[in-house]
Amino acid sequence: MTTATQAPASAKGHIDPAAAFVPVQTRSERPTSFDVADFGVPTGREVNWKHTPIDRVRPLLVDEPGAHGVVAVEVSAPAGVEQRRLAVGEAPRGEVFRPEDVAAAIAWTQEADAPLIRIPAGVELDKPIVVRLTGTGGVAHAHVVIEAQAHARGTVVLRHEGTAQQAQNVEIIARDGSALTVISLQRWDDDAVHLASHQARVDRDASLTHIVVTLGGGVVRVNPSVELAGAGSEGKLFGLSFADAGQHFESQVYLHHKGPHTTGDVLYKGALQGESARSVWIGDVLIGPDAVATDSYEANRNLVLTDGARADSIPNLEIQTGDIQGAGHASATGRFDDEQLFYLQARGIAEDEARRMVVLGFLSEIVQKIGIPDLEEELTTAIIAELAEGASA
Repeated sequence: MTTATQAPASAKGHIDPAAAFVPVQTRSERPTSFDVADFGVPTGREVNWKHTPIDRVRPLLVDEPGAHGVVAVEVSAPAGVEQRRLAVGEAPRGEVFRPEDVAAAIAWTQEADAPLIRIPAGVELDKPIVVRLTGTGGVAHAHVVIEAQAHARGTVVLRHEGTAQQAQNVEIIARDGSALTVISLQRWDDDAVHLASHQARVDRDASLTHIVVTLGGGVVRVNPSVELAGAGSEGKLFGLSFADAGQHFESQVYLHHKGPHTTGDVLYKGALQGESARSVWIGDVLIGPDAVATDSYEANRNLVLTDGARADSIPNLEIQTGDIQGAGHASATGRFDDEQLFYLQARGIAEDEARRMVVLGFLSEIVQKIGIPDLEEELTTAIIAELAEGASA
């Protein structure tokens, strides 16, 4: 345990009020509040903001009314899906979500009527629910609730395009026996700023697959937090990103094993090319004292394609019980494997084509987990275009 120390009474000089407090180091200890004033404006020295370019996201950290209509919303949903609006305090809004930072708190207060997307009990969707969000410029805050009721099955895709500065909360509830997939796709224009806080609870014998794909935007920070609350619940958290020059892509992932016999799988992969391309991944897994017989693993892999790109990767694992099936974490960041390139070129494949094959092979592991053929094809085409753009730069 870390304790704060005090200087002798005779000591003189500057006194930093913050020195009296022990900084929050683990995700489970972060304070939460619906009150914007409880957070203050970040300086960039806080543990959850120190990797984020504060100057580029500052408009989303100030509690000023945003413009309406900044992000146009179009929902395509199969028959049987329930859609309505939820006021603050109207269930299930707030059943799971508690803001962890000032941007999320502002989004909570400014979204007076949050949209609800609900898959009713026992319904199995044969097509995904697609929510297309198109930015038209300006600052916007949003809160959305996604609920799969008992034994429901379905997929929700959030597509972000155009340009905007948006702070977004996504509250996800997977009730007993349900199987829910939530995919957040960021294909913003290069000047967009996107701060998202996704918080989910997975109940007894339910499963949640959460996928974050970021290919566009100037600064994109999507922080998923998933609580495996019910016995036998399962959480799969996957991510894919491709950062170009000047782009900052970040995810702070938290998986909390709370119930017994829970299973967790976290895998994020990223590629970077171009001067000042930056990715940040922080993965926290907490296996709580009641999460007996848990099986959990988290990993982050990054492929740096050019000089000047930088990937930060910080995996953390905290275990509070000795009765687990298994737990582990891993991180790796590196350049092309020269032996792979040599092997392909020795068989008559040109260097550019060989590099393309290596990158596609590296990222396709995440693409193939999406389970929507049209979207998988779109992402593969987008990755090829990213590589071609980098080669011609």
